[in-house]
Amino acid sequence: MSCWLTSGSFFVCRAAKASVKIRVLFVAFKLRLSETVRQIIKTAEAPQAIGPYSQAIVAGGFVFTSGQIPLDPQTGEFVEGGIVEQTEQVLRNLSKVLEAAGTGLSRVVKTTVYLADMNDFAAMNEVYGRFFELEPPARSTVQAARLPRDARVEIDVVALAGGD
Repeated sequence: MSCWLTSGSFFVCRAAKASVKIRVLFVAFKLRLSETVRQIIKTAEAPQAIGPYSQAIVAGGFVFTSGQIPLDPQTGEFVEGGIVEQTEQVLRNLSKVLEAAGTGLSRVVKTTVYLADMNDFAAMNEVYGRFFELEPPARSTVQAARLPRDARVEIDVVALAGGD
């Protein structure tokens, strides 16, 4: 029996039946292959990383974003205003990163919101709700002792990869 992996990631065997052992090995190989394939996402439409990290990574059928803070991608400066304006900018930044990855906010399955002050929760939540009106993702919200550049809010997301 001769077997090979095609360019479309299909396992083909010449014999009428592949043994169970070969099938198990192929499944393990394919899972391992999908674990190692990843794509780095970078876009000028969102703030550039302020450290050694990527804006997002696509791997295993998901998009994992780095935390976004309320920086204007054109100026690199904080947006003017309070928690409402900061939350809006963070979510716009995340939307642009997801768009660069070929997906969008409607495919987000999990978010983590970091607040400098939990007293900002209600105002952040109101803005957040406008961006995730239908089928909101799972979410954790925590208060952080201090956020990068003394931001009041930072959010990261996990989204399904693929079309919006």
